[in-house]
Amino acid sequence: MISTKCDYKAKAEDTIGNAAELKTKLALANPGDTIKLANGEWKNAELVIKAQGSKEAPIVVMAETFGGVKLTGSSNLKLGGEYVVVSGLHFTDGYTPTAEVISFKIKKNDLANNCRVTQTVISNYSNPERHESDYWVGMYGKNNRFDHNALVGKGNKGVTMAVRLNSEESLENSHLIDHNYFGPRENLGANGGETLRIGTSHYSLSFSNTQVLNNYFDRCDGEHEIISNKSCGNLFKGNVFEECVGTLTFRHGNENTVESNAFIGNGKPHTGGIRVINEKQKVLNNYGYGLTGHRFRGALVVMNGVPNSPINRYHPVKDSEINNNTFINCDYVQLCAGSDAERSAIPQTTSISNNIFWNESKNDVFTAYDDISGITFDGNILSSNIKSLGDGFEAVESELVQNAGIYSLKDQSITAGITKDFSVVSKDAAGPSWYEKPTNGKTFGYGRAIAVEAGADLFKVMADAQAGDVYTLAGGEYLLEKKVPVSVPITVQSTEAAIIKFEKSNLFVIENGGALQLDGLTIDGADSPDYAGNAVISTSRYSMNRNYKLFINNCEFRDLDVNHSFNILKVYKNTFADSIMIENSIFSDVSGTILELNQESDDIGIYNAEFVILENNSFKNIGKEVVNLHRGGSDESTFGPLLFVDHCSFERVGYGPKNKGGKAFTLHGVQKTIIKNSVFDDIKTFDIYHTVGEPITKISDCSMDLSKLVISDKTAKLSNLKLAKNAKGSDGKIVGYKL
Repeated sequence: MISTKCDYKAKAEDTIGNAAELKTKLALANPGDTIKLANGEWKNAELVIKAQGSKEAPIVVMAETFGGVKLTGSSNLKLGGEYVVVSGLHFTDGYTPTAEVISFKIKKNDLANNCRVTQTVISNYSNPERHESDYWVGMYGKNNRFDHNALVGKGNKGVTMAVRLNSEESLENSHLIDHNYFGPRENLGANGGETLRIGTSHYSLSFSNTQVLNNYFDRCDGEHEIISNKSCGNLFKGNVFEECVGTLTFRHGNENTVESNAFIGNGKPHTGGIRVINEKQKVLNNYGYGLTGHRFRGALVVMNGVPNSPINRYHPVKDSEINNNTFINCDYVQLCAGSDAERSAIPQTTSISNNIFWNESKNDVFTAYDDISGITFDGNILSSNIKSLGDGFEAVESELVQNAGIYSLKDQSITAGITKDFSVVSKDAAGPSWYEKPTNGKTFGYGRAIAVEAGADLFKVMADAQAGDVYTLAGGEYLLEKKVPVSVPITVQSTEAAIIKFEKSNLFVIENGGALQLDGLTIDGADSPDYAGNAVISTSRYSMNRNYKLFINNCEFRDLDVNHSFNILKVYKNTFADSIMIENSIFSDVSGTILELNQESDDIGIYNAEFVILENNSFKNIGKEVVNLHRGGSDESTFGPLLFVDHCSFERVGYGPKNKGGKAFTLHGVQKTIIKNSVFDDIKTFDIYHTVGEPITKISDCSMDLSKLVISDKTAKLSNLKLAKNAKGSDGKIVGYKL
């Protein structure tokens, strides 16, 4: 393994200003030399660094000052040779022209060995095409180190960092990945959003022997698998996962260890811990707190496998150890998860021992989906409220105490759970010394407060919008002649009943990087063009590699029926809302759909929105669906969509002449649907189609004609659906329904 020190004594030192000069200097470099890259912008710079240093005297290529070299446009780095160290670079404002931003290889058979990349940042360096795939870092060769770097804000498809095992020269590589800051990655809404992957299914029975030590994973939300382990012999130790959606997943490969890591969910939805698949895995001395993930994203998940599994499916859990872990206020521990006709092989010869499972409010923490007789339980401690699985669990009375942010039991006689010397990396110790890590700030309302006089041209007023700006409209009428592009988060509000009319096909267009909050407005379609397919709000027609939010509160939308198919929100393919929230608002005489979220029709697990929330709204005379929300295909790597409806009324919905499907709601592949306290009066069909996973649909305390509710199911669980007792009221309408 190469040196872990950060100081280098150079025999010679040169400062150069472009890639051509770098190539010349490298050809003459000797062990111990340092080549400095001049500070400034290096645009469209494709750096190829190959040299032969030595263990005692590596060749160093570094920025003149850390972070001073900005690689922009179509820039990348290919690294080869022996004992070469690259440090201090910053990739930003562009995207790689090749498959990787930083590659530990120059060509297929020209790999880096004993090389290092340190003190380097890749931030928001994403391909503008959301589903165009690339890696930010690809590790090849042997004995390479990637440390004290920051990878932040990948927005397009593809693993943030991958260890590749696609040749004999890259097997049993003994790479070291340590003290890096893996910064926020938004929900991709598709497979391919892992933050770190080691191996692939094809090479998953080969040994990688990669060590992942003392890294900080901050809000890495790309998909189910934060880390996707697909090889053997890897060690994950001392890492922190803060509010990360998903799990560290032993997807393929055997004899891996996850030890002394912290998974901090803080109650954030879908946050998870560790998912165990395959043989001889070790899960030791880990800590989980406030993890809420369900099914494949639980705090601890032990999967069922496929008998005689193909290499790319699920090998059964065997000979594995899950010992001395602590889970505090974590909602779900899932055993035999994924059990179905294919995944029928239960865990065997596996121990779950000396763990603490403590929850201050939830009783049903454990779910066993199949026969757990192949798992032995011993010495596990439960809070007294948790329902036990049987022998091997002891319920105790104790209190929680906190030390350095970690909760433990006050009763010192309890020896289960994490050890007293449990330690993980601090946030300050991870990432480059010169880089300021992003904070979890507000989306709306932190910018300028701008008063807008009555009748002003909102297009001109908002032409110089800055992130977080709040535009407060006076009373009266505003007529828009142009579409208002929204490329940063803004709020448009009024406390004086402002009315907005518009003469283009859209009022607002949410562009990449934009988010929109509307509050206290009346949107009137009386002056809109007499065309089919208008929409009050539209996303960009082009791919968006950043997610957006749409919040609407206390607004009225009226007379949006000058022609057919006039929508409130129209989205385009390759766009994704992480949340759409509509509250306390009135919608009347709308000829189209309120939320048209069905443009990912390729049925490969991609969809247009994660959370859709409707609360305390009125919908009357809506020509098409209130919500058309589509997720197709059978991929299980994502979480949503999720729909919540509460205290809403729906009257005469779906009767527009162009509503060929005759639907008032179309929910296709939605993973969680909660509808309550709502009234459905004279609506077309409410269509729910379950496609994948374990979808949850609950409809309760509603008034609805049951004949309008159509539920079909592809997940083989329809036989478990039943009407609750007293589901029908005296008027024959539904008052309670639970799936």
